[in-house]
Amino acid sequence: MTTPVSFDRHTYLHVGNPPFGRFLPLYLATPTLIGEVEIGSQDMKIGIIGAGNIGGTLARKLVASGHSVKIANSKGPETIAELARDIGATAVVTDDVVKDVEVLILSVPFATYPKLSDLVTSVPQDVSVIDTSNYYPFRDGAIPEVDAGKPESVWVTEQIGRPVTKAWNAGLAATLADKGRPAGEPGRIALPVAGDEASGKAVAMTLVEETGFDAFDAGGLASSWRQQPGTPAYCTDLTRAELSVALQAADQSRAPENRDKLIKQFSETGKMPSHDEAIALNRAVTA
Repeated sequence: MTTPVSFDRHTYLHVGNPPFGRFLPLYLATPTLIGEVEIGSQDMKIGIIGAGNIGGTLARKLVASGHSVKIANSKGPETIAELARDIGATAVVTDDVVKDVEVLILSVPFATYPKLSDLVTSVPQDVSVIDTSNYYPFRDGAIPEVDAGKPESVWVTEQIGRPVTKAWNAGLAATLADKGRPAGEPGRIALPVAGDEASGKAVAMTLVEETGFDAFDAGGLASSWRQQPGTPAYCTDLTRAELSVALQAADQSRAPENRDKLIKQFSETGKMPSHDEAIALNRAVTA
């Protein structure tokens, strides 16, 4: 029998068998799981650092879900004022984006995380911190610890001095922007969510669901390499059942080679691949 569990201001059901499965918000659960229960989601105060393709898309979708969103980048609020106005978010300086929030989403280039340490350490411990980043040596420079096998989000946690939940990293920008679907719709894409803190993971999974994707509990950060670049779960637009198989099939020793091979193939085409072409190549190389 599935038992509801409360974390902070939300109540969840854990569905599936450890180490995989998911926390399902009660307001998304079906009557077959929990009986005739009618519970609505609660709006949250969310700060997002990073206003690029991922950060901007998440800001737009989370505002549309009814949340209060502040967004900041490294260049100043005036550079993202139009974006913020268009999506209904508030553009602020980075020092302010972490104030009076319940969730902090970090959507910045991987190598810049050490620079966020002082900022993030000022955030109260009950704030859920979500990492959306991925490591690409050609862009970020070589990071020996990660090259040696340390999971990316474990390294991020060490750099900023705070535990994180890894979410939204395994979807192409176009997937996150355009491929979300209502809960329960056949073929809905699933995204892996990894983390060590149950409350932070539950919040992240709720927000992933609200952005239009099935949130799949991918275990703790030690196994989050299974959703990193070069693995079958990364940017391959899979359903829940397919994602479960892909996570189990991941080969940590092959992932960096696959990642670099894909970058090489994309660059050699001389043009930006279409969304479908990118998905097909990711699936072929990581299979």
